[in-house]
Amino acid sequence: MQLVIVESPAKAKTIEKYLGSDFKVLASYGHVRDLPPKDGSVRPDEDFAMDWEVYRDKTGRVKDIADLAKKADRLILATDPDREGEAISWHVRDLLAKKKALPGDVQRVTFNAITKNAVTEAMARPRELDQPLIDAYLARRALDYLYGFTLSPVLWRRLPGAKSAGRVQSVALRLIVEREREIEAFTAQEYWSVVAHMQHDGTAFDARLVTYDGEKLERLSIGDEGTANAARKAVEDARFTVEEVETRPLKRNPAPPFTTSTLQQEAARKLGYSASHTMRLAQTLYEQGAITYMRTDGVQMDGSAISACRKAISDRFSGHYLPDSPRMYQSKAKNAQEAHEAIRPTDFGRDRAGAGDEAKLYDLIFKRAMASQMAAANLERTTVTLRNPTGRHELRATGQVVKFPGFLAVYEESFDQKGEDDDENLLPLMRKGDSPAKTGVDANQHFTQPPPRFSEASLVKRLEELGIGRPSTYASTIQTLRDREYVRMEKNRFFAEESGRLLTAFLERFFERYVAYDFTAGMEDELDVVSDGKEDWKKLLRQFWQDFKPKTEDVMERKPSEVTEVLDEYLSDYLFPPRADGHDPRECQTCIAEGRSGGRLALRGGKFGAFIACSNYPDCKYTRQFAAPGGAEAAENDGAMGKDPETGLEVERKTGRFGPYVQLGEGKEAKRASIPKDLDDFDLEWALKLLSLPRIVGTHPETGKEIEAAIGRYGPYLRHDGKYGKLQSTREVFEVGMNRAVDLLAQGANRGAGGRAKAEPIKVLGAHPTSGGEMKVMAGRYGPYVTDGTTNATLPKDAKPEDLTEAQAIELIDARAAKGPAKKKGRKAPAKKAAPKKVAAKKAPAKMAPAKKAPAKAKAKD
Repeated sequence: MQLVIVESPAKAKTIEKYLGSDFKVLASYGHVRDLPPKDGSVRPDEDFAMDWEVYRDKTGRVKDIADLAKKADRLILATDPDREGEAISWHVRDLLAKKKALPGDVQRVTFNAITKNAVTEAMARPRELDQPLIDAYLARRALDYLYGFTLSPVLWRRLPGAKSAGRVQSVALRLIVEREREIEAFTAQEYWSVVAHMQHDGTAFDARLVTYDGEKLERLSIGDEGTANAARKAVEDARFTVEEVETRPLKRNPAPPFTTSTLQQEAARKLGYSASHTMRLAQTLYEQGAITYMRTDGVQMDGSAISACRKAISDRFSGHYLPDSPRMYQSKAKNAQEAHEAIRPTDFGRDRAGAGDEAKLYDLIFKRAMASQMAAANLERTTVTLRNPTGRHELRATGQVVKFPGFLAVYEESFDQKGEDDDENLLPLMRKGDSPAKTGVDANQHFTQPPPRFSEASLVKRLEELGIGRPSTYASTIQTLRDREYVRMEKNRFFAEESGRLLTAFLERFFERYVAYDFTAGMEDELDVVSDGKEDWKKLLRQFWQDFKPKTEDVMERKPSEVTEVLDEYLSDYLFPPRADGHDPRECQTCIAEGRSGGRLALRGGKFGAFIACSNYPDCKYTRQFAAPGGAEAAENDGAMGKDPETGLEVERKTGRFGPYVQLGEGKEAKRASIPKDLDDFDLEWALKLLSLPRIVGTHPETGKEIEAAIGRYGPYLRHDGKYGKLQSTREVFEVGMNRAVDLLAQGANRGAGGRAKAEPIKVLGAHPTSGGEMKVMAGRYGPYVTDGTTNATLPKDAKPEDLTEAQAIELIDARAAKGPAKKKGRKAPAKKAAPKKVAAKKAPAKMAPAKKAPAKAKAKD
């Protein structure tokens, strides 16, 4: 028997169909072991010795592999053709060797596509494990471990509230934070454009004013409304004649086939997919044999694939769409490794694959790959110049015509942003001397725009340009930033959270070298040298460790207050921006209002993170959270808002560590309410409404009990008889009526105990082939599981519920069903107590020793 090891059961199932009965294919379900998440897993003092631990949920899988390996004549390691795939094969071989289950014949095979030809050809050309590639994996894994496990404790002790830092993660975060700073520092400039709406031979077009009063106009030349209106009037009054018509041919060549990063970028722009979702879909398509391997920097296609692509083009289009010779591409990305093909269909005769999102992604991959081998598009760009009789005013109109679509008949690459001057309008045929009719003239106001916030696509592109990380890691890096709440997504753009800004400031100030773009990219270069077998991986680790370890020790020796003082100064412009009234932004306005002097605001560190506090504490208890919405402006709004007409007490607006709030009265009897973020027009009326909560909506028609509307820790809600309903906004708390309230509470009745929503499936799969029940991935009390309605099977610890495939679900359910029903742990009957033995009564001693005095209590140590 020949035992073949791959990563996934879907891949195993597909490959087993292509091999003979002598082969048994098992899936490892990804990595089988990793460095234990504790100190000492990598030991620099022992020449970077590394401890490995089998994942708890993989022990059964490893046993199955070992049991079959003992019976096998040959072990074939057929994991993915990249660094991670090589590492999985190395781990499996190492584990089997330690278990004395390693067959005498061990070989490694790789294939770029899961097709019969690719698999059988690979089996005929086995090789040894690539030790330099394994060394590069070990170096990368050790670097990431040492960086995270050495730096994170420093963060926890010197920067309360920080969760973790990572070698690539922290640099990606810095990019997002720096873009936020650029946007904040940006000053918009006003400018105007003058556009004439014209018509010729029944075709309308626009012409822009490019020369005014004899001066050539730049983008910002017209900077005020007065000048713009004067220019508009001049255009309206003048008669314009065509002076020049310039027609220039343009040629556009197709983009190369997808790499991992360009696929992530284009899927984000065209389909709106996140990087992680794109990679999950691509993984499924790869395992189905529809596309080649999806983790690659290469842009070239195999010669046979190019031939198949060219045949598909000639079958679908006329000969004009096929260039005379095949197109060859070379990657322009920094640190690109082109050992693998670009991402392409395995069969150019198959224009559809998968369903839903998978089908859309396949269509994108298919069209991009086909277009890459098609003829260039021929366009014609026309520029028409119109002048008034004096020649002092000039208009220009541009248009573009596609003369031959070429590759555009199949695919056109998209971009994040288009320039203002991009003009693909069609122009009427005009000749010198023509005088098109003016139908109107507009003067339009514009403002220069700050650089755009990063989308997933543009962030991936920037990381790739800088040579930071690897395309295969971008999805997990971005997800980590979101999971740690260092960034948030709004309208598909990254916004830096306050915690992310603080962490970046800390790293820039104390670990500047390790978040430098050049340093991180240089480390990738060195890892590539290791993978080429030209550098010792432990030498690389020693060079990193001899500088990094002393740096972390130096920061740990600093007092937390010293760190906070440095950050206070470093972030001064952000925390205390200039005030509109010209006063010192660090002056405590609460102290001034209460007649105290010397109150200065500064950054402080606390148990729950950083916050701003007054130097006059405890006399002044003013605080606000670090970078509270509105910053210093929020504090400026603090103060008396008016009086409550019912009690006559003062209503005050204040800013605390957890944000702005309103207070009615003073001392222990004071009533407080947080100010929700969704109230833009906050005034005394809103303050009194918030302080009056909860609001009684009415009496429930079935139970006769009151329905309350209020705002809680998790937002606005309804409450009735121990059940809850969720409201969408603060305003709805005060506007919701009985019918809506009863309906929302009825929806809330579909919730489980404690107000938790009844479990909705994380993912719905097909019917189980044996039981016929619909398979669903559910979130359980003890972790995610898959069920067919009869059998529940827990997912492996490292498996992502949303990534589970139908084949994996079937295997898990069948394996669980084979074990039989779980044994119920009944309570054991309590053991009968033995009857106490009779003890002969002892005579009491004539005299008992006097009790010793208890020693005096020791004085508490300071």
